[in-house]
Amino acid sequence: MRRRILLAILLAVMVTAAVLGIPLGFTARSVVESAYVDPLAERARDVAAVLDNELANGQPIDLDQVRAAVPSDGLLIVRVTGQQEKRYGSTLVGDTISQEVAMARDGKVTLAAPAGPMRSRQTQVTLLVVLLVVLSIATGAVVATVTARRLARPLRHVADRAAKLGGGDFRPDPSRYGVGELDMVAEALDSSGSALAQLVQRERQLVGDVSHQLRSRLTALQLRLEPLTMHPDPDVADESKAAQEQADRLADALNELLAAARAAREVGAEPVDLTTTLPQVAEEWRQLLRAEGRNLRLRVPDVLMARATPGRLREVIGVLLDNALRHGAGTVTLGARRGDAEGTVVVEVSDTGSGVPDELAPHVFERGFSGGGSTGVGLALARALVEADGGRLELSSKRPAVFSLFLKVPKPEDVGEVRWPAERVPR
Repeated sequence: MRRRILLAILLAVMVTAAVLGIPLGFTARSVVESAYVDPLAERARDVAAVLDNELANGQPIDLDQVRAAVPSDGLLIVRVTGQQEKRYGSTLVGDTISQEVAMARDGKVTLAAPAGPMRSRQTQVTLLVVLLVVLSIATGAVVATVTARRLARPLRHVADRAAKLGGGDFRPDPSRYGVGELDMVAEALDSSGSALAQLVQRERQLVGDVSHQLRSRLTALQLRLEPLTMHPDPDVADESKAAQEQADRLADALNELLAAARAAREVGAEPVDLTTTLPQVAEEWRQLLRAEGRNLRLRVPDVLMARATPGRLREVIGVLLDNALRHGAGTVTLGARRGDAEGTVVVEVSDTGSGVPDELAPHVFERGFSGGGSTGVGLALARALVEADGGRLELSSKRPAVFSLFLKVPKPEDVGEVRWPAERVPR
């Protein structure tokens, strides 16, 4: 921002200097030329008047009478019809300036002088104009630097304040900058922070209350499913165990939501081995996709770690796979790779269907919005869960539909007592 402000002011100063300096330079050269040419023309007219009087009185032309009007380094030439040309003064070589005046008796008077002094003066004036332009640009550069610093510092502070607000720091900042517009932005950020703090607090209370209610109902469900796992019929027992496992995972997800509601920062984020986690998730959804006549392809490197809450990560990937199952078509691909930005891991879910329509793409993560008859909660919840772990969920491609989950790469010093797998290095 500081560089842009500096360049903008410098550009304005340079354009102004050019618009004013170029005409000023030409005007100055013209003024200097007039200062040399006009006196020479006046002398030539005086010489012509004197010589006209001599001719009118029938006297021969005598240049001694007008030699005072000839510059010391100049040349006077008189041409009269029927008479020999007469000259007085120095022979001129090179660049000259001259003025010619007509005589009353069919003659001409030409007065010339060397152009060197005039050219030197013009050069001096031009250099003076250039110096003034350079000084104005230098002054503008100083003013631009000071102004850029004065504006960039509060702008950076406002940007940092907005970043903190997006990161969950809703505390008001009393700093003001003495610039009306920036102070208005600061006031708006403080007001937004207060409103967001109240909104987040209400949402967390609601999530906590709902989580408690759901946990009690889920506990009752688990108690009812537990005896069925001992049923003599093997099929009933297997289905009961699968339902019990899903209920346990739902309980874990509810616990994570409750923890997120009680804390303002990331809760439970830890190093997760995607090499083992993603195949487990894929295996659960592969059967559902096969029932619809579709395939699930998995692409995961041998060693890839990400920092996330395990329950949240499974829930988010499940939402994305369910979205591909309901609204997509063809083969579904679940893949993971290192991100283009350093320190990031990207988990992608895509399908070979027609993709997301242009009119729906900007709204797919809005709560309550759905283009296929669903509740419109899944993707909004998935993004909230990802952001709770410091990640990001984006629709990176509309056709084909590709949802990208950006996670942080954990560092060994961030979490203690973690066994890190050694990455394979080519020998």
